[in-house]
Amino acid sequence: MLKALLARQIDKMERRWGYDASYMRHVLAASPGSLLRFGLVSSMVDARAAPAAAIAAAKLVGTLAEDCGPCTQIVSDMAAAEGVAPQILRGVLAGDEAAMGEDAALAWRFARASLARDMAAADPLRDEVVRRWGDRGLVALGLALTSARMYPTLKYALGYGKACSKVIVDGQAAPVARAPLAA
Repeated sequence: MLKALLARQIDKMERRWGYDASYMRHVLAASPGSLLRFGLVSSMVDARAAPAAAIAAAKLVGTLAEDCGPCTQIVSDMAAAEGVAPQILRGVLAGDEAAMGEDAALAWRFARASLARDMAAADPLRDEVVRRWGDRGLVALGLALTSARMYPTLKYALGYGKACSKVIVDGQAAPVARAPLAA
């Protein structure tokens, strides 16, 4: 019964987002309990703790560190569905801070510095995140960055990774910067 319920949820997610979740079906076949627990990952992020654009920027930095294809597309699509403006998403994907807007740019710089382990850059950015959105916002950005990396990492580990592909934002291909993380 659990398998059937989870399979229907995967079907629904694939239809809604136009996403191939074959790797999730692999996990379901091997261990329904593992898939159930893995599915809780997305609920870790308190999406109200910081602006949607900031959460989206942190998620995209995390996803882009691991993937440049379908996982990046679904994160972008989900952010758009949360109301993040197309120009902000394009800016984050392209690494264009001026186009990102202030909230997304702060989260983008912070997430990149954190992944690069560049504490000289991350420390003042962390202080600014806390000043603007409090510790709750800091935790939300940290969990957004962390959880976004889990999906493509699992996907590639199970052999379902894809080559880089175009990311579409609001019906147009968006340039994606694959620059090193060093801040």
